[in-house]
Amino acid sequence: MFQPDDTSTPAVRDGQITVVTCEACGCRLQPDIAEPGAWRHFGALGGRDARSHRVPCVELAHDALGRAAVLA
Repeated sequence: MFQPDDTSTPAVRDGQITVVTCEACGCRLQPDIAEPGAWRHFGALGGRDARSHRVPCVELAHDALGRAAVLA
């Protein structure tokens, strides 16, 4: 759950605070502290997600619906 000092906006679905998951791969996302409103893969390190899988969207910002940002 969110810590009391967490100033990010939680995802809300059907009136309930919910976990945000990536639309492409299903991985759990966490709020990006540096970029308000953006979500990042949980535990992303070295181009891999928390399960050590290589997914193309692991280093991209996502929105609250789990959609990865498209680079222009």
